Amino acid sequence: MEITSDMIKKLRDQTGAGMMDCKRALESTGGDVNAAIEYLRKKGAAVAAKRADRSAKEGAIVTRIGNDGKTGVIVEINCETDFVARSEDFVGFANAVAQAIEKEKPDSLDRVAALRTEEGKTVAERLHDLLAKVGEKIDVKRYAIYQAEAGSVGSYTHLGSKIGVLVEFAGLDGADAAGGAGRDVAMQIAAMNPMVITRDQVDKSVIEREMEIYRTQAKNEGKPPHIVDKIATGRLEKFYQEVCLTEQIFIKDSGKTIKEYLNETGARAGKPVTVKRFVRFHLGEEAQ
Repeated sequence: MEITSDMIKKLRDQTGAGMMDCKRALESTGGDVNAAIEYLRKKGAAVAAKRADRSAKEGAIVTRIGNDGKTGVIVEINCETDFVARSEDFVGFANAVAQAIEKEKPDSLDRVAALRTEEGKTVAERLHDLLAKVGEKIDVKRYAIYQAEAGSVGSYTHLGSKIGVLVEFAGLDGADAAGGAGRDVAMQIAAMNPMVITRDQVDKSVIEREMEIYRTQAKNEGKPPHIVDKIATGRLEKFYQEVCLTEQIFIKDSGKTIKEYLNETGARAGKPVTVKRFVRFHLGEEAQ
């Protein structure tokens, strides 16, 4: 069967693959378009295997909140280049994965590939379709799901989807978690990267290490021995203000801390508002 330019163009429009790849696929399948699409999908998978040793440090962090405001999903999907990360096809795939995770709530990363996306294909099938177009290594690296039983979940993405945050709140209604205070606190976490919510959550070994560092600094600065501990304790307070979310200065109002902002929010809502937990993904970092 003769492979015409119209057939090649039609296949390219359907798959986004290169002209020569489309021609070879049609030649290999006798002009059968559906078989050629499958051929290209398999070729995409082969490309991925060939590039398994390539570094995939670009990509996107996607966050998604369910309609009830009580379910939140955050996903990191990696590729090799920023060009692909910004493409419509990659963004569509990333959002489809997040939506499938929200709906099915898999209990491990190994189960994500088999999830069915809204269009009916599995994540693995969508991935193969994408590989046929871009030819880069693409990984669904990690995800987290928050389910708030008696509260709500907020989210925020930052720096062109390179940082993403989920936050679970108690005392905050869904609308306020999606925007307002929920978004503000998630933005704070994205920008300031706190270690914990409150100081009582800081591990004792971390406190001991910091105190030892501050004592040594004070001694090296020639401070009198009897005030070394006092200086170290003062510096530990500054450490808490950096790593504890509630003690950080609110990035949108330097006149108050996050704790004070949450107290004000609770006063308006007529009930206490607290952060129960949060997760922050930074693109390309080592998964914890």
